[in-house]
Amino acid sequence: MPDQEPHASPVPLGVFDRPRKRAISGSEVIALVLSLIWLAGCAAFFLVLGGGVREEAPAQGLSANPLQFVLTILAVFMPVAIIWVAAAAARSARIMREESARLQAAIDGMRHTYLQHQQSAGLGQAATKVEQKLEEIARAQRLTESAIATFTSSRANRDKVLKTTPPAPRAAPRPESDEVQPSLSLGTDAEELAPPLPMEDFIRAMHFPENPDDQEGFRALRRALRDHKVAGLVRAAQDVLTLLSQDGIYMDDLRPDMARPEIWRKFAKGERGRAIAALGGIRDRSSLALSAGRMRTDPVFRDAVHHFLRRFDRVYADFEAEATDEDIARMADTRTARAFMLLGRVTGTFD
Repeated sequence: MPDQEPHASPVPLGVFDRPRKRAISGSEVIALVLSLIWLAGCAAFFLVLGGGVREEAPAQGLSANPLQFVLTILAVFMPVAIIWVAAAAARSARIMREESARLQAAIDGMRHTYLQHQQSAGLGQAATKVEQKLEEIARAQRLTESAIATFTSSRANRDKVLKTTPPAPRAAPRPESDEVQPSLSLGTDAEELAPPLPMEDFIRAMHFPENPDDQEGFRALRRALRDHKVAGLVRAAQDVLTLLSQDGIYMDDLRPDMARPEIWRKFAKGERGRAIAALGGIRDRSSLALSAGRMRTDPVFRDAVHHFLRRFDRVYADFEAEATDEDIARMADTRTARAFMLLGRVTGTFD
């Protein structure tokens, strides 16, 4: 381009031009001088030093002996031919060096241009990756704070739930006796007068809905969320299970060693350490290692785990007071209880 600065191109100007015809080089001048000196020497030899030879054979001449004539011609012109062959070889070598330099310059220019394009593309890709990471972080936060219908504790339903977030099914109409909440003149919270959460609904809520079509699971979960104390445990469990799913840890994949109900009752009554070691029945090494590593490096995950363990401790104490051994066994098989076994073992609750 005419308006482009000369230094803008990494390729020297004229590299891709057709080679110009060159003048006589130094090697050719030297060859010419050596040829003239040799011919002059041969002439001097035959004209000056060759007189005695002609007197010895006056009648025959050079043409009388063809072999002698050929040898004379070879002796005169062979050195000249060798000199010019050497000059031609030197000229060819010089041309090859120049062409090699032109080719190297062209390759360097193309490499420089390629690297510039790669650097420009790399910067663009880096910016795109940063934007994608920010978007992923924002999406993860929205998923954590979204409705319980997007819960992903089950591996089989994870992709379906993340792609489609259906609204929570509408609650079934309540009986007329429950439709109108009592109006309390003294400001007493209506939740305090609400009937206690049935044991069946509590255990079902601790396991969370199996999939977006689990109507009964969502109904039990909504009833549990009306209980202030249980709702705190539900949200804490949802947070830790969502965070664990980011590392590929799903409660449905875990097969813990189930502890006897009396061990769970000891935990509810405040015993810790070796007495309740059987509760740490999670043996999956990869899940334990991933959770322990994230506890050390991720403060958000660590805070969520400690909050969940505190909530579980408080709610389970009330649950144990009213639960039968069968209820405790069913509760121990829920996703929330499995998360407690895993995280309790990681934090040393059973040591």
